[in-house]
Amino acid sequence: MNDTAMHARTPVRFDPSVETEREDEAQTQIELVATLREMAQTMAEHTGHAMRAVHAKSHGLLHAELVVPEGLPPEYAQGLFATPGRHRAAMRLSTPPAEVLDDRISLPRGMALKVFDVEGERVEGSEDHTTQDFLFVDGPVFVAPDARGFLRSLKLLAATTDRAPTGKLLLSGVLQSIEKLIEVAGGSSAKLVALGAHPLTHPLGATFTQVPIRFGDHIAKLQLAPVSEALVALEKTELHLDGKPDGTREAVMDFLRTHGGEWELRAQLCVDLERMPVEDASVEWPQELSPFVTVARVLAAPQPGWSEELSREMDDGMAFSPWQALAAHRPLGGVMRARKAAYAASSEFRSERNGCPLHR
Repeated sequence: MNDTAMHARTPVRFDPSVETEREDEAQTQIELVATLREMAQTMAEHTGHAMRAVHAKSHGLLHAELVVPEGLPPEYAQGLFATPGRHRAAMRLSTPPAEVLDDRISLPRGMALKVFDVEGERVEGSEDHTTQDFLFVDGPVFVAPDARGFLRSLKLLAATTDRAPTGKLLLSGVLQSIEKLIEVAGGSSAKLVALGAHPLTHPLGATFTQVPIRFGDHIAKLQLAPVSEALVALEKTELHLDGKPDGTREAVMDFLRTHGGEWELRAQLCVDLERMPVEDASVEWPQELSPFVTVARVLAAPQPGWSEELSREMDDGMAFSPWQALAAHRPLGGVMRARKAAYAASSEFRSERNGCPLHR
């Protein structure tokens, strides 16, 4: 292998200079907080209960365990993954809107993973906590490149929050048909998927990814991928949801009661800041430059998968944010910076409105 090829595969060392803030970020963050507050307020007034301003509807709630193995290569034995061991974990599978919609309105899925009893230096604002949160989406990239794009996406959701559920259902059906035609031609439209064209597939068969974070001495994206045989078999398995407004949740519960699940948590190290940018969350990092490498396993025994009790514990009693983190896993990029104040404001509103302190 020549020197150029060797250099191309050397992980980029983390330095604060890898981030570049836009001049309008402060204003964007103010608007994000206001938009999320508006969405949460609208639904609280309608339902009498404060839910998340985004990802209000959960489809799966799991107790799990994260296992960090021995013998990771030094560049991957970073932060949480530097010390072999086992940690309690919680997983929350959800969809983006602030309202609880019929599952036939098919939207992207999110997976939040909270790891408990994590020791080490914390990011600012998280010093009193002992958890590490990772937030994922079921696609290779985020729907928006930066904080301003993130705000535009949220404003679209805010404009339709708690309005025209029948129209949303009809639109979702049309968009799904268009997306299928695009996929037949070998493509996909992230914008259509975000608006309701997500395939009606089983969410437990999906692979989830995350926007960039610090990875100890390096920079990485993380991936949560199903590896147990029964989970892998669910990939692209269609759900039949006619007459089942909560059919996705029912399918998740039916599976987890019998099977449980096993996932790999994988890290993709940044080796080229131009082709693997930190500030553009809509760019997929080429795996030919840097593959995903397993740094931990997430194990979930057979369990209910969702219940009213679990919903009180995790939907109402937990806050998930990438800024509940070790300093070694500091969130990076404009989208992550925007999430800091926005998610904190959303959590504070829920806690105050419901009179329920949140576990972080």
